[in-house]
Order: sequence, then C-alpha cells, then structure tokens
Amino acid sequence: MDTQFITFSETPLQPGMMATQDGTLLDAYSNTVVTVAKKVSQSVVQIKVSGRSSTQESAKNNPATRRPPGRGESDGGTGSGFIISTDGYIITNNHVVAGASNIQVSLPDSNEYEATLIGRDPATDIAVIKIYADGLKAIRFADSKQVQVGQIAIAVGNPYGFQYSLTAGVVSALGRTLRSESGRLIDDVIQTDAALNPGNSGGPLVNSNGDVIGVNTAVILPAQGICFAVSSNLAALVAGKLIMHGRVRRGYLGIAGQLINLTERIKQYNQLTTKSGVMVVSVEPDGVAGNSELHEGDIIVEFNGQPVATVDDLHRLLTDDSIGRLTQLTVLRQNRKKGIMVTPGEMK
Repeated sequence: MDTQFITFSETPLQPGMMATQDGTLLDAYSNTVVTVAKKVSQSVVQIKVSGRSSTQESAKNNPATRRPPGRGESDGGTGSGFIISTDGYIITNNHVVAGASNIQVSLPDSNEYEATLIGRDPATDIAVIKIYADGLKAIRFADSKQVQVGQIAIAVGNPYGFQYSLTAGVVSALGRTLRSESGRLIDDVIQTDAALNPGNSGGPLVNSNGDVIGVNTAVILPAQGICFAVSSNLAALVAGKLIMHGRVRRGYLGIAGQLINLTERIKQYNQLTTKSGVMVVSVEPDGVAGNSELHEGDIIVEFNGQPVATVDDLHRLLTDDSIGRLTQLTVLRQNRKKGIMVTPGEMK
C-alpha cells in the first residue's frame, strides 16, 4: 500500500522563515498603529482646569483628574479631550471639568485657548466644551454596535500631563456597566487593556481606522489592564443633546425607592417576570412630578409595560421622552397588582 503525504506549500520551510513571517505580521500591526497615530494626532487635546472650590473636592480628588505633585495648582487638574467639529466643539469627561472656573485647552501645536463649558452630564460622565480657533481637525465617530471583542483598541491622551501619549491593546469585553458619580449606571461600556493613567480621562479610544469607538473614562487602580470607555454611540448622543440644549433631560418621579425581593408566591400569583421590584419609601408631594396616586409601600414592578426589577431599571426608563407624558405604572399594593397613572417631571 502506497502512502501519500499531503503538503501545503511547494516551497520547503527554510531556517528563519518563521521569523520573517512574524516580522511581516509585526510590521502590519505597527503600520496600523502608526497610521492611526498620524490620523488622530491633530484632534486630541490636553485640558487644564483650575479654580475648583472646596465644595468640589470629590471632583478634584478623582484619580483620573489629579495632577502629580509639582505639576499644577492645588485646585486644578488635567485631562484629555478630542475635537468633534471644525468649529471647536470638544468632548471630554464630566469629572475632568466639573466645578472648574477656568478651562484651558492645549492643541498639539502648543497653542492654548480658553474654553467655554457647553454642558456636562454627570450620569454618563460626558461633557462638551468649545474653543474658538482656526484650522481645527475633527475626529469621526464609529458605530460602537459594530465593535467586536479582540479588535485593536488605541487610546490617546495626556497621562500625568505628558502631552499626546498613545497606548494600544484590544477590546477586552463589551456591555459592561459603570456607576457614575450621580449614582446612575452607565450602560454599554467598553472594556479594554489599552493602558490608561491619570490624565487620559476624556481622550478617545479609537479603532484601526482612527475612528472613535469610546471615550476613556475609568480604570480599576489595583488591577492591571482593566480600563473602561463610554461607547461612542452613547457619547455622540449625549454630546448632541448637550450642544443643542446644554443638558440631558431625564424623567423624575419624585420618590425615594429601594430594591425589594419578591417571594415566589407573590410572583406567581401576580404573574410577574421579575424576582424583585422597587419599593416606594417616600413620595415628594406637590413636586415637579404627578405622583399623587403613588403610596408609600407600593412596589413598582412595571413602567409603561416594561418590567422594573431595580432602581437602575427605573432610571433607564425615565428618559426625556417620558417627561410630561401620562404613563402607567404597575405596582403591588397589599401584594396585588394595581395599575396607576403618573406624569414624570424633569429632573433638575
């Protein structure tokens, strides 16, 4: 019986060929990063803030905005941002500019400009500032829904005041959530191992085309290579509202609530899909919200037909579209389902 061998190449593997192939791959990766660096370099800025009052200690002490010793005023800090329009709009993090009376922007050409705060949103840690300068180059947004785990992620910013530094890695995970300073959850957060340090906050996380897939916002300090960015789709949505209205409008029910677990018996009796709800601890009467039908002790389990299992679910459903609109809540009152009507107001 003849034995036949299958070969995959007519060219025999020569000594050193594997090293050559690895070198080619390395060159391709390096070329990608170098190309991206050149493309985005003129769009990333350094932000210096000063004039925080003593009442803004939480913002000043945020490790992402703290200057290293000897690098700035005791009431100041630095961060990063990126230009999104040729007329001077810049996205950064809320915690970079919160409470600052003076905001200075340094461009890659070393020119400095005083910036105007357009609006900030603590719930997503996004802020927009504006400078008046000529010849600005804007960076583009990518669709963060198309981002995949494992793809190249490149972070650009100004860590510890060192202007324009670049780190590269991959997208480590998608769909993470972060708790913002306002207490709300930030959804669709991108996790990356591209190294971030204090001062990177507000800078762009870009893909291999040099388009923004996220806004760098947080690190886990004791960890290595666990960094987070607000997704580009959320950042673009919030930035648009800040530019148009100076704020992001959100609904408000005028209640204090807490999570409560439901017994299996109550769940089955009321045909509920969730194992918990939001118990109303207190109701603010005659406030900005029409909530007179809500009673202390009610357990909210649905908002306009959508299940509510946690306070975060309620926050997510209280969008600007809900403001001033008569909406049905489903509550458990004395352990029985009851539909009531409320009119969310606008959160101030």
